[in-house]
Parts: sequence; C-alpha cells; structure tokens
Amino acid sequence: MRSDGRRTLRAVLAIAALALAVRLLALGARIFHWDEGRVGYWILRYHETGEFAYRPIVHGPFLFVVNDWMFSVPGLGASDFSARLIVALVGGCLPLTAWLLRDRLRDTEVVALALVLAANPLLVYYSRFMRNDVLVGAFAFAALAVFVRGLDRGDVRYLYPAAALLGLAFTTKENAVVYLLCYLGAGALLVDHRLYRRARDGASVVTLVRTEWRTAAAYRLTSWGGSVRRGLGLAVAHLVAAVVVFVAVVAFFYAPRPDLWGALAAPARLPGVVESATVGSWESFFDLWVSGSHQSHDYLPFLYDYLETLLFGAPFVVLFAVVGFVADGYGAVDVDTPGSRGLVAFATYWGAVSIVGYPIATDIRAPWAAVHAVIPLAVPAAVGVATLARQVRTAVERARSRAGGGGSDVVRTLRAAWTPSAALAALLLCGAVAGVVGANATYTNSTDDDEAGEVIQWAQPENDLKETLALVRGVVRVDDEGPDVLFVGTHTPGNPSDVRFHVTDEGSLDQPRPGGPSWHTRLPLPWYLERYGAAVTSTPPDDKTLGSDPPPVIVAASWDEDVVDRQITGYSTHRHDFRLWNDEIVVFVEDDALDRARERGYA
Repeated sequence: MRSDGRRTLRAVLAIAALALAVRLLALGARIFHWDEGRVGYWILRYHETGEFAYRPIVHGPFLFVVNDWMFSVPGLGASDFSARLIVALVGGCLPLTAWLLRDRLRDTEVVALALVLAANPLLVYYSRFMRNDVLVGAFAFAALAVFVRGLDRGDVRYLYPAAALLGLAFTTKENAVVYLLCYLGAGALLVDHRLYRRARDGASVVTLVRTEWRTAAAYRLTSWGGSVRRGLGLAVAHLVAAVVVFVAVVAFFYAPRPDLWGALAAPARLPGVVESATVGSWESFFDLWVSGSHQSHDYLPFLYDYLETLLFGAPFVVLFAVVGFVADGYGAVDVDTPGSRGLVAFATYWGAVSIVGYPIATDIRAPWAAVHAVIPLAVPAAVGVATLARQVRTAVERARSRAGGGGSDVVRTLRAAWTPSAALAALLLCGAVAGVVGANATYTNSTDDDEAGEVIQWAQPENDLKETLALVRGVVRVDDEGPDVLFVGTHTPGNPSDVRFHVTDEGSLDQPRPGGPSWHTRLPLPWYLERYGAAVTSTPPDDKTLGSDPPPVIVAASWDEDVVDRQITGYSTHRHDFRLWNDEIVVFVEDDALDRARERGYA
C-alpha cells in the first residue's frame, strides 16, 4: 500500500473510532421514544417466550433476533443501552465503507466521506435510537460499496458479502426494496448519460453498445474463465450462489420461532418454514405497505416536512452535495474521465430520488426518513468538501507566496488567504460541527428545545420521566399484593372516540396483537413496566373509580389529575411531558411504598 493510502486508512479508522465513541457515550441516557417502546416491548415478549412471527407494522425481524441475543449477554441484559447498542455499532462503523470506494474517489474525498457519515446530526442522532432506518441505510450502502469494490478489483468473490449485506438490509426494514429501485434507476440514468454523450460527440451509439461494451464484457468473461462461454457460466453460477446467500440470510431472520428450531431438528419441515419466511413474509408486507392505506396522504405536506428536516439536520450535506456534483461534472475536480464520475453521479441521482420519493413511501411525518437521502448524498458531499478544501489550501499557499514565504508575517498571510472560497469553506465546516452539537444536545433534553421537532419525532417523552420511572421500579419491587400500576382510562377532551390508557384484557399483551382499544397510548411505559415485572391494570374511560385500596402507582392524563387526586391520599405527584408538545401525564407514587423501597435500597 502506498504511503498516502496508509495515511488515508489511518484517518478513516480514526474517524470511525470517534464515530463509535460519540454514538456509545451515554447511549442509555435518553428515555425511550414511543416507537422504541413499542418494538422494545415485543422484543421483550419474544425474549421471554421464544415465540416470534413477522409483523410488518413493526418492520423487519433484525432487531428482534439480534436484541434477543444482546439481552442474553451476561452483565448486559435488557436496558435502554443494550437495546440501542447494535444500531450504534452499525452507525459508528458506517464511515468505514468510505475505504471500499478508494478506487473511485481521491484520498481527500475518502476521508471527507468518512467524516460526513460520522458527523451528520441526523445520522448521529438516529444511530443512538432503536429503529431500523440507520440499519437499512448502512447495510444497503455497505452492500453497494462492497459490490463496487469487487468490480474495481475484478474479484467475483466480493459478490457474496455484498449479497449477505443486502440480505441484512432486507431484514431490517421493508424499504430495502426502495433501495433496489433507486439503484436500478440511478444505473439506468448513468447508461443513458453515457449513450447521450457518445451521440453528442457524433459517435455511433450502436457502435458503443455492439463493439466497446461487448468487447469489454467478453474480455472480462475471458479473464474469469479462459473463454467467453466458460466465463459466462462461472458468472451465472456465482450469481445463483449469491442469490442463495441472500435468501439464506432473509429466511433465517424472517423464519417464525420456534418453528425454525424445530425444522432444523426435523429437516422435512424446513421447506415449509422457508416458504413462510419468504413468500409468506412478502405477502404480509404487500398487504400492509403496498396495497394498504398507509400511503394514502397528501404529498406536499410530507415533502415540506422532509425538506424542513434536511434543511435543519443536514443543510451542509445538501449544499456540499450540490457543490460536489457540479464540481465533478464540470471539470473542477481533476479526474481522468471527462464529466461526472459514475459513482458520484449515481449517488447524487439516488439521493435526489430519495428526496422526491420518500414523502410518498412514508406513512407518517418522521424526521428519521431523511436518513435515506443523507446517506447517498454523502458521496457528492464528500467531493464538495474535498474540492473546497483544495481551494483553501491553494489560497493559503498563494498567500504565503505573496507574503514572502516562510510564514513570518502570520497576520498578513491569513488576511491574504481569506478569499471567498476560504470563507465559504470555513463557514460550512464550522456550521457542520455546530449542527452535530446542536442536534445532539437535545438527546436528553428534547422537550425543552423549540426546534427539536425538526430532527426529533413528536412522540418523544420528557427525559425527567426516567427519574420517576426509577421510583416506580423500586415500588414494584417491594409491592407484593395486587396490581402494581393502574392506568386511568380516559377520553381526549372533546374527542370521545379517542380512548387512552385502557386495555380491556391485560392478558392479551402476552402475544401480539394487544387487546384494545388503546394500549399504544401508554408507550413507551410498557417497555419499562415489562422489564420491572409490574402487574398492570386499567380503569374504563367512563368509570374512573379507583376503589378503596388503589395500586401504589397510578398513571393518568393531565386533565384527569384532579379526578384522581380527590380519591387518594398519601401519594406524591410527578408531572411530565409525554410528547414534545401539548401532551402531559401525571404519575402518582404512594409515599409508604416509596419509603419501603428506599429502605431496601431499591429507589
């Protein structure tokens, strides 16, 4: 490896190490989001029962399977930290994919790509979040990078890890299908541009296809197999084997449990399990996400929110991507081939289509969807960063030359170096750093930030609720009689059809789906209460009578605080924002039970 290549590798490794450190630091400090609580609860149920079947409403099985293993690690167990750990590890390792693209990018661009993937606020925040978006994006991007590396090396063996990574992408979230469509569309645009350039230059498109491309393909096949026919046979064989690897990864994760373990012990049952994991899962996905009504919404409001998230959480990625795409396509970057490099153009088209397409594909307005545009746009953004860095370096060298060299007059040198290009680069780089700090300063203080909603999804509770839950945990440990926690069922004021907190049959929560009508309105509390082993009950929304001996913990909506307070004595009151805006809950904790918990060191 050349010396500058070693320096580039060391830089990428250092960036990845810092990315991991940032993502792991205080990873369990923030209270679970509504969506984290929903998936986390059902992971706990799978961990306890060993029973699992794919449900597209909670997306792919990757987190279920991997976190089941995580929770079994001695000394780790089930916690906010361990539940988010795999996402943080994958997100922190994402910058390493830049090294795979070193034959398509300059050294400075490789380092810049690693920096963008490591430091973008959206990628950092949602790498510290138990959700699938960073996972599917990272696996799909890594699959593409490995495939490109195999093309650059002429080594067909890279096809297998690429297939495995793509399989992992499909196990995380269903929009992995969208990634494939983006790849096909961006690839078609690249072919079209290549044909257009030949036609514009007066060359024959037919000649390009029939001679140059055909000759190149024949040469590659011959180099593989000794002849075109044998090379084609080997290519088909490798492709089939790669498909087998992909299907094996998908089938392993999607296979229902414990059916999979029974099929491994009785191989005659394995085809049925594989069919359920593949065909059955596809049918479930299609029924909900394709033919269902989740995408039945107005396009423009979703597009507006998507763009707003990008402008707040990734403005410098978008701006640098424009700079990089223009610089690469119009000759500002010194490369051997005229026009945009294939990788840069491919990633730009992919990112642009994601911006246009995801407001259609998503079912809710969620900032995490912007991750799927940030990852591909990181490639042209890296080119933009490297281009401006070269401009700054050139300006400084010229300034030093005008100052007489040697750097004796520092002030005069810096003043001469402060060209418009240098000023722009400094502004963008400082802004990128500020964006990382600003977005992640809200990690444990989300509901106090007026602008948090641009990056943080609405269903995020106030972090102080975690302190109250620590008290609840202690009370549950010392309570030996009856239910531990009572949810006061209620209606949203002015909307009697919106029922909250009440579950008709608490026993239905042992397996999905939960009994109605409003278990989801408790989230993320079920994740914590299940871990505490709490016995939970609720009152009907039309009868808020607590009885003569209510449980030691009572949870109510803020508008029911007075109703509850009139029926109890000897309880402390804890009010918390349950969402970012206009949604509060009140947690009542019995003083005597809390004193017993403190005496035993539980609270």
